[in-house]
Amino acid sequence: MRRGIYLIEEVDFRPMNSRKPLEYLTWLTRYKKEDETLDVPELTEGLSIRSREIDLVGAFYAVGITGHPQFKAVTLWDCHGGWDGGWRQMMNIYDGVDGKLFLSDIDDLRFSAFSRPLGAVHGSPALADITAEGYAAPFYLFESAQVRPGAALDYLDAVREERAPILADHGHRPIGLYEVLFCDTEVVTIWGMSLDDHLALQRARDAALGLDDEVEPDGRLLDWRKRSRDFLAGPWRETLLAPFPGSRLSPLQAPPWDGGATAPPP
Repeated sequence: MRRGIYLIEEVDFRPMNSRKPLEYLTWLTRYKKEDETLDVPELTEGLSIRSREIDLVGAFYAVGITGHPQFKAVTLWDCHGGWDGGWRQMMNIYDGVDGKLFLSDIDDLRFSAFSRPLGAVHGSPALADITAEGYAAPFYLFESAQVRPGAALDYLDAVREERAPILADHGHRPIGLYEVLFCDTEVVTIWGMSLDDHLALQRARDAALGLDDEVEPDGRLLDWRKRSRDFLAGPWRETLLAPFPGSRLSPLQAPPWDGGATAPPP
């Protein structure tokens, strides 16, 4: 079995205009839903490459109160077929820098976008299997960590063997354990959970710190944080993502306001 290759993109919108991320996520989920029926990839004017092998699995609105710069959207893409499949299709559009490469349909909507290719490691679930199962969570935990050069795979092995069982006891399911490719100092992990499980985890950690005497402490959470420092060499951050209705990892497959409109009621 070949390695799973994915792409994560963080898009921000400036000046702060709350309509822009809504318009972007609505546009993106709609046109990628259409792409699921395409037989062959097509390079189009204004929409760049259209292909079902470049699969928008997750489209998320970043929960700003958890530490994201506001406003931000995050997208997670599955390159079906790995390097020789969806990744090749994405790279092909850069050959010759065809004018159709550029997403002119959304000119001036985004301020910036930062993309990182991701490689799945041992124990990371295949996104295709997760979506085929129909799994979707109301929230996702997004971890980005800077590790010592060359320590990415060791860190992710430790996450799989030591941290994942702890989080599972608190209702967190692994969605992806990823080495950020073309560098050797960053990892990304993504976990699905409910709001209740997120809150319970925070309180269990508080209790382990002696800051909450109303719930059962879980000292393993503190042990893991100490253990993780064996691998870390820079910033480590976890933030929350809310799946946008209509994306594959959202429990809602259409926005509640979507009766042909592109925005929620005021």
